[in-house]
This record gives sequence, structure tokens and C-alpha cells, in this order.
Amino acid sequence: MIGKRSNAAKTTDTVGPASVVGPKHVAIIMDGNGRWAQKKGKIRTFGHKAGVESVRAVVRFARQTGIESLTLFAFSSENWKRPEEEVSVLMELFNLVLNSEAKRLHKNGVRLKVIGDLSAFDSKLVGKIRKAEEMTSGNNDLVLNIAANYGGRWDIVNAAKEVAEKVKQGEMSLQDIDEAVFNQHTSTASLPELDLLIRTGGEHRISNFLLWQCAYAELYFTDVLWPDFNEDVFQLAVDDFNVRQRRFGLTGEQIDTASS
Repeated sequence: MIGKRSNAAKTTDTVGPASVVGPKHVAIIMDGNGRWAQKKGKIRTFGHKAGVESVRAVVRFARQTGIESLTLFAFSSENWKRPEEEVSVLMELFNLVLNSEAKRLHKNGVRLKVIGDLSAFDSKLVGKIRKAEEMTSGNNDLVLNIAANYGGRWDIVNAAKEVAEKVKQGEMSLQDIDEAVFNQHTSTASLPELDLLIRTGGEHRISNFLLWQCAYAELYFTDVLWPDFNEDVFQLAVDDFNVRQRRFGLTGEQIDTASS
């Protein structure tokens, strides 16, 4: 089934009503590669390789429809627990994609950023990441964020450490800390607020992804497995987003009055 949905928990009153235009920042949990491969009688890693074309499709769609930021959950901090062979193939695929796609992204005006704890990756891979980020740093058609060795709890803890260190060094006081200050230390500090989180593959959870950022995001779940996710399915998610009333703690009547 396509289009099961819910609202993320609302934890702050500082965000105002969004524009009626489409989402500015979309995140996707790319789930279902292994099951897609198994349905075809292939090993799980075959699905990961097939999923690369879906990445290209969503980047094209985002550029064409004016989405400003697209964040893709490529490898979570928990994925290290998967079979060693699968992790090895994922790392190899990450290397290959960086080699083959960075120039394509640059040519199409896409800025690449990798968010997550890169300390677990070997220095050669980190070097390729930094090189690709530097090459595309001046582009502004779309910001493509690849979450690698990323976890939402890690992001929050890391931001808390940075804020605590500034307090310790006397750069700010406890009274200076608010949601805006904390947000400036998260992995997505320079990006628009997250508007829409999509998960493919039929699961209805966010799996430790962008926990802080999901406070007011709209959630969209689809049974479509990631290698089958394309522009048409993406459009269904955006269409669904566009007909929702985003209240941000207000009543529907208040929103109607403000927009009339």
C-alpha cells in the first residue's frame, strides 16, 4: 500500500506554519534492497547495487521540482552489525558511487554533503568524501546529504557535547542555550527544516534517523521497495504532503483564519 502516514510528535512551539508550496527538505530511508534482491532469487547485495539507480532518480526529481535539500539514509550506525560480507559490499559500493557520481552531481549543480560519524571509515574513503564535498561546494541547485554511519541519537549527543564544550570554555552560558542554538550544532544545521520523511519498504518506523529534525516533519510510508522507487512514487509522496494541513500546534481553525 502506498501512502500510509502519520504526523511526527510535536515537541516545540517555535516553528511557524509552512508555505503552501512543496517541501523544501525531504529525507528518505532507503529500505528494501535486500528483500527486493531475494524476491528475484539474488543475494542481498544485488539489491544494494540496483538501488543506485533509484538514488539517481530521486536526485533528478528533487532538482526538477525545486526541492532544496534531499537527505538519504545510506548507512546507519547500527548497520555495522550486518553480515561482514554485506558491510564490505556496502563500503565498496560507497567508494564506487563517490568515484562515478561526484562529477555527475557537480555537472548538474548539486552540492554533496556527507553527514555522520566518519571516524569509523578508513582514511582513503574519508579523503574521497572530502574531495567530492569540496568539488561541489559552490553548487546551489540542490544539497544532497548522504547520511553514512549516522544515527539520530549520535547526532543529538554530538551536538550536546559541542554546546557543553562552549559553555566549559566560557563562549556561552547555560542561559544562552535554546532550541535554535542547539540546532546550530546538529548535522543539518545549515539546511531548511525537515518537511517530509519518506520510508520505503513497508516498515513504519524511523530507525534512529534525524530524531531531532523529525519534530514537525510529515511522515510518509510506502510498501515500494527501494530499487523500485522512482519519480512517479516520489511524486505521490509530494502530492500527499501538499494536501496535508500542517498545524504546528495550532488548531485547524487558526490555520484557516491565518490563510484567509
